[in-house]
Amino acid sequence: MAELLATLGDLERDSFVPLLSKLIGESKYVQNNPPELIPEEDRVVKHVLDVLLPFSTTTGGGPLLVNHVTYSPGRGNLIVEYPGTVPGKILSFVGCHMDVVTANPNDWDFDPFSLSIDGDKLGGRGTTDCLGHVALVAELMKKLGQTKPNLKSTVVAVFIANEENSSITGIGVDGLVKDGLLNKLKDGPLYWIDTADKQPCVGTGGMIPWKLQVTGKVFHSGLAHKAINALELGMDALKEIQFRFYRDFPPHPQEEVYGFATPSTMKPTQWSYPGGGINQIPGECTISGDVRLTPFYNVKDVMKKLEEYVDDINENIQKLESRGPVSKYVLPDENIKGSLTLTFNEVLSGVACDLNSRGFHVLCKATEEVVGHVKPYSITGSLPLIRELQDEGFDVQTSGYGLMATYHAQNEYCLFTDMSQGYRVFSRIISQLED
Repeated sequence: MAELLATLGDLERDSFVPLLSKLIGESKYVQNNPPELIPEEDRVVKHVLDVLLPFSTTTGGGPLLVNHVTYSPGRGNLIVEYPGTVPGKILSFVGCHMDVVTANPNDWDFDPFSLSIDGDKLGGRGTTDCLGHVALVAELMKKLGQTKPNLKSTVVAVFIANEENSSITGIGVDGLVKDGLLNKLKDGPLYWIDTADKQPCVGTGGMIPWKLQVTGKVFHSGLAHKAINALELGMDALKEIQFRFYRDFPPHPQEEVYGFATPSTMKPTQWSYPGGGINQIPGECTISGDVRLTPFYNVKDVMKKLEEYVDDINENIQKLESRGPVSKYVLPDENIKGSLTLTFNEVLSGVACDLNSRGFHVLCKATEEVVGHVKPYSITGSLPLIRELQDEGFDVQTSGYGLMATYHAQNEYCLFTDMSQGYRVFSRIISQLED
């Protein structure tokens, strides 16, 4: 173990920072917000290839096997393999994505699209999520290609396109899985490197974006008995829906085991209505929000229940608690009832990593040795794609070495010392899995 750790050494700042600088220089062109912004991930691929090809079989300069896989012009993925000596013995670092969320330079204290260097602090869009990890894992693979240690395990890195938006599909890791290009990674732990704060992230939440359209009857506010107030109906209906949700999906015992910060939640986050005068009771409005679901519940079960709640409220709208003697949701003389319509946007399932797998124990031990302590955590934030990998039979473990506080945020940055610790964690993972 000591010999391998000495061979892999530490993350070299003089190599890592120039590569990261080139990647952040492309961040403007890899913002992912279709249809306006379609990332060109091959701009990032080019810089990674410049680093790795000299140590590849492509040029004859080394042992790395490099496969550039593209499902959409300019939007490639990169699979890089350092071959081990024992067939079927493998580990992988996956999830380092080459697209970023959008950044408005007017909101930042520095240019988001070029690397700002302030001692340990490296700033720019993608430093934490996830171009910093692209550079980090590229440096690890480069060192393997340079030093050619005799490993039993094959080490694979997968740099992916299209993680930050799911309106276009089939061109990132989903395409690679569909084509069977990652199948052999099922034989060992798959480390998804796209979280933060240097600790194993063992659980993520599912997400169900919902929209509740409320229909009442518009009327003059001085004649409230002739109106069905859509705003009041929306508030009262939503309160009843939430009450039933928390009754049916209470905190789950496993949430404590996994260290979830919150249980499952259902809450409104947006409210809109068509507008009107202050003396006009609105006849319609829309409330939108999301369910964040711990992975011990099934998103389809929740959606079915929410639909049942709404159907039941619609059928019994006269029984819904209302506000005052003329706040009614039924006008019998006019044969008019208020009503609710529930719809969903694209749904994600949460993930609970396997806490009994060797991959998890190895990650914990490496983290403890390098960082000084290990404290796995879970959040009801959602990571796309990894549940699908888990369902396909991959042993997915997740970690990351950026900063959660700057994830998708203005003035995003990472710390070189954190990335250096990430490099040493990776070295120890490889070393432990040799035994």
